[in-house]
Amino acid sequence: MSQSQSFKRLLRRVPYFMDLRIKQLQWNRNITDFRQGIRFAALRQSQPLPCLIKEHKSVLKRTLGQTDPQLQDNKVVNLGISISTIDGVLVKPGETFSLWKLVGNPTARKGYIHGLTISHGEVKVGVGGGLCQLANLIFWLGLHTPLTIAERHHHSYDLFPDDRRTLPFGSGTTIYYNYLDLRLYNPTNQTFRLHLWLSDRFLEGAISSDSALPHTYRIEERNHRFERDGEIWHRKNEIWRLTLDRETGQKLTEELLIRNSSEVRYHVDESLNMG
Repeated sequence: MSQSQSFKRLLRRVPYFMDLRIKQLQWNRNITDFRQGIRFAALRQSQPLPCLIKEHKSVLKRTLGQTDPQLQDNKVVNLGISISTIDGVLVKPGETFSLWKLVGNPTARKGYIHGLTISHGEVKVGVGGGLCQLANLIFWLGLHTPLTIAERHHHSYDLFPDDRRTLPFGSGTTIYYNYLDLRLYNPTNQTFRLHLWLSDRFLEGAISSDSALPHTYRIEERNHRFERDGEIWHRKNEIWRLTLDRETGQKLTEELLIRNSSEVRYHVDESLNMG
């Protein structure tokens, strides 16, 4: 075992050390942001922009192993609070969307309650749990625009079998206040607006712009497979983005966005198509 691995294991064993490390990472993030002088998106408006680019929705309550269903109800509460801080935000040219700069620290004082969280491959319960679903939705919407991925963190573990999954595996993101953020930078001369809301069964969102895009985008999953290494299974795939001509639908370019490899923490049916 390397020295780095031993240190990380010690942090997990001793909560006090872990708390100190988290505080250090959060403080370092604040210092770095200040020094870099990033222009963060902050202005919000209630009026929609004229050109709708992409809409998406995700199921609010899913079956996640043996976890307490009440945590799914609590997640809806947390999502409702968090989207109220983001809905209507404008990402202007040269600005960076930061989830945590808008949401802030999800504390009990703000009304957040206990929800499901993931830490070091373990399912835990914590105040503000469930906001990864919001990050996943925003990330998916952003992938259908010319916004560039300034920061996105990959899930290292695949903890639960798919339940009504509509997006490719590994197309989401993990967040933790404030040092694991979702950030999207606007390199264009157009302004984009995020609209988020809750319906009876779904978290829903849309992204629009002040003018039409010359291209459309399609996200594809490629080379999905399960691979076994001794007793450990890994789930792997690639996420590609295709740029298409708006008028003809002809493919203009394609780029590899994400190459995923996550340790599986549930039973894998070996009859599936394995790599």
